[in-house]
Amino acid sequence: MRGSDKRPGRAIVLLLALCMATPVFAAACPPGDWTVEKLDALKQSQFAVADAGERATLAMGLLECLGETDPQLRDGIAYEGLSAWMRKGELAPETLRPMRERLYAMLAEPDPDGVRWPFAALVLAEVARTDRTTPWMTPAERATMVVRAAAYFESVRDYRGFEADVGWRHGIAHGADWLGQLSLNPALDGPQLNRIVDAVAVQVVPASANAYVFGEPQRMAAPVLYAAQRGIRDEAAWSAWFKAFVPRIGEPALAWRDSAWLARRHDLNAFLEAVYVEADLSGDKRVKALLPGVAATLKALP
Repeated sequence: MRGSDKRPGRAIVLLLALCMATPVFAAACPPGDWTVEKLDALKQSQFAVADAGERATLAMGLLECLGETDPQLRDGIAYEGLSAWMRKGELAPETLRPMRERLYAMLAEPDPDGVRWPFAALVLAEVARTDRTTPWMTPAERATMVVRAAAYFESVRDYRGFEADVGWRHGIAHGADWLGQLSLNPALDGPQLNRIVDAVAVQVVPASANAYVFGEPQRMAAPVLYAAQRGIRDEAAWSAWFKAFVPRIGEPALAWRDSAWLARRHDLNAFLEAVYVEADLSGDKRVKALLPGVAATLKALP
């Protein structure tokens, strides 16, 4: 340290004092002058807000409720309201863009309760749906969303589904829904669809050996089936994709005598069966190209 005076400079002291004196304001939930009672009444009216400006402001405010541990506020009001407005086409791109950016930012913020990230992903699935039904994103924006959705899905390490007090977290299922809405978008090209399929592969047999019991395999199967409808891979390529899962179960010596091995086998079997049922029922020959690979992999399971 330069000089003999080791006391902090005056500017630093003032800065520290200012930081301690200045409160840090978290975004409010409920937003503005809305109370839980008013929001509940709004829900009873099926989220009818006549004024477009008021609706847009409330939509942005409700994003901050996605991190609440109260499932009625987070899931029953915030998510349901945002979804209702987007599915009725009541939020314009001028609102959807800042909503999307705020949701992206939420995925980079701390999530100590494990609800903010999965619900941000679920609302982003609804944002992706609006662009699928009535395109408004630029190709660059859409490409960015594919990258972000795949990265989020691959990064999930909290595999909790439903708990009585907090309700749903469901990070894998919500991430799969986001990928699913994107994979249904005809504007996506082959490399983008393949990126989605490869992202799904990361979580089919999680390394942590979590046993999926909340419908996650079915939700993960959806984007794969939607991508297959576009004919992005032939039968041989799909067969190789499915075959690569088997070694991820674990060492053969662990078969039927290790809980982690059993969890991984359960997950893979559930995913394969979900894909097989839907592909078998499909009349699309491109989707049926999945069947030989799925059947062979099922037979290869210990």
